[in-house]
Amino acid sequence: MSTVAIATHDIRRLLVANRGEIAVRIIRACRALGIEAIAAVSEPDRESAAARMADGVVHIGPGPAAESYLRADKLIAAALESGCDAVHPGYGFLSERAHFVRACRAANLVFVGPSPEAIEAMGEKITAVQLAEKAGVPRVPGSAELENAEAAREFAGKVGLPILIKASAGGGGRGMRVVRDLAQVEASFEAATSEAKSAFGDAAVYAEKYIERARHIEIQIMADAHGNFVHLGERECSTQRRYQKLIEEAPSPSITEDVRHRMGSYALELARSVSYQGAGTVEFVMDEDTGAFYFLEMNTRIQVEHPITEMVTGVDLVAEQIRVACGLPLSFSQSDIELKGHAIECRINAENPLKGFVPSPGVISVWEQPEFEGLRIDTHCSAGSKIPPFYDSLIAKVIVHDLDRSLAIEKMLRALSQLKIEGLATTADFHQAVLSHDDFRSARVTTRWVEDAFISQWNAARKKKDATQ
Repeated sequence: MSTVAIATHDIRRLLVANRGEIAVRIIRACRALGIEAIAAVSEPDRESAAARMADGVVHIGPGPAAESYLRADKLIAAALESGCDAVHPGYGFLSERAHFVRACRAANLVFVGPSPEAIEAMGEKITAVQLAEKAGVPRVPGSAELENAEAAREFAGKVGLPILIKASAGGGGRGMRVVRDLAQVEASFEAATSEAKSAFGDAAVYAEKYIERARHIEIQIMADAHGNFVHLGERECSTQRRYQKLIEEAPSPSITEDVRHRMGSYALELARSVSYQGAGTVEFVMDEDTGAFYFLEMNTRIQVEHPITEMVTGVDLVAEQIRVACGLPLSFSQSDIELKGHAIECRINAENPLKGFVPSPGVISVWEQPEFEGLRIDTHCSAGSKIPPFYDSLIAKVIVHDLDRSLAIEKMLRALSQLKIEGLATTADFHQAVLSHDDFRSARVTTRWVEDAFISQWNAARKKKDATQ
């Protein structure tokens, strides 16, 4: 019987090619593995938590990401200059850019993540849904690439309104437009293509039947070079605004064990089809009215919300990413994965919910965070931290774990009530209101709930409260 040689790499020093809380998270994983971590920092991040924690620091340019964290050449030079063996991209920035993976490989640097071929296959949404179909994974009724607005109109005629026009290279809600009236088709097509071109450098769009009452469920997978593929259960990400996740839970309160098994099986089948290695997330949209679920997309990186999976499985996903990148087999099998209890994550952003969630950069004058069993706070902030205007507004992830969902909700409310942040606006109070709402407590939340039902109620309550004070 022939054997396949697996390349192994001894990673001694790793460049953290990111910033904020995920940079801190990667540094902690490196410490647990006995690996030196070098922080690549922009000018505003010279005094950041990551810079203070790292074993070394390399400066990569001014504040704007286009001149620092999005410059593959500067990051490669930083890694080589500091004697690194590997690069961890975190999430966002260059984490899903195949050209960056190839540049790392050309410089003999280990990229902590999947192959450039897997990134390209899953990053281009039209290709991804076609691969999903070939792998037997159900997808929302959809089109091929739309050449023009008339093609979108013809698709709407086939499947019925509403439809969703989506950027093929998109993500995070950019390059997406819901069409509810045929008179909107041309304007929506032009807006989606224009935004896609601006945000991703690719104007290609396609269309799908729009599911009005949808839930967003995602499956965490891990795979190695030895042919081991494991899923670690699901996360419920339906509590979102403008396609941006606000609160995530694991496990989902809205699916059965049978649905979990089928979603997990589909996710692994898709990962196998592209010979995936590392951490990945396969996202599904579930029709609340019919219970049917469909492939949405695959994220070829670690997710912001990975801590809740860690809380219910006990697996260190970032450390496992690095182990896999070293060429080692997964440290667990599918039979080892058991979901214990319930975990919730709230993303605390420096944004003002009372002013349309406008970003609120500035200096944190007061930072007091609680500490108790079952609470984890992933952050890069403390009193005196400067929140620059150049980057994502995430300043902390508050994560709780308890025996069941009801207890986890109460624990999160306790954590948020004890979290004290002053000097800039945050979304902490907004999260408390969401968690206290009957719809959330009863798990009746869909992806449109925050915008269609909750915000108007919350604003009215806030105005009434202000009027009486």
